[in-house]
Amino acid sequence: MTDSTENWYAPEIATFGDRMTAAREAAGMTQDALSKRLGVKKSTLRNWENDVAEPRANRLSMLAGMLNVSMMWLINGEGEGVDGPDVEPLPTELTEIILEIREMKSELHYKAEQLARLEKRLRNLMVTSE
Repeated sequence: MTDSTENWYAPEIATFGDRMTAAREAAGMTQDALSKRLGVKKSTLRNWENDVAEPRANRLSMLAGMLNVSMMWLINGEGEGVDGPDVEPLPTELTEIILEIREMKSELHYKAEQLARLEKRLRNLMVTSE
């Protein structure tokens, strides 16, 4: 564990899910084992690692403790976490593409939530107008 100066898992490079996956793997745990210890479904844990959802504060605290990293590191990449992998840096163009994909993924997730809210409002209006 280290307070990395290389910022491999910093917010502009890695997501919450990336850091959580790295910490789980560094702790030698499977998704199944960690989900059981946390008392959540494996699909819930998978959603956290895939950045589809985020844990509530109480689960985040438990998660950080079980993975031996700080909550702040999981959230924003600052504080006690795991070392980045020993790999050659990606070419700038590839890094830019990856960042753009992540941004689009986030926007799509937000739009999907917005669409679900609108569909719910529409259904409610249709029921009340009958």
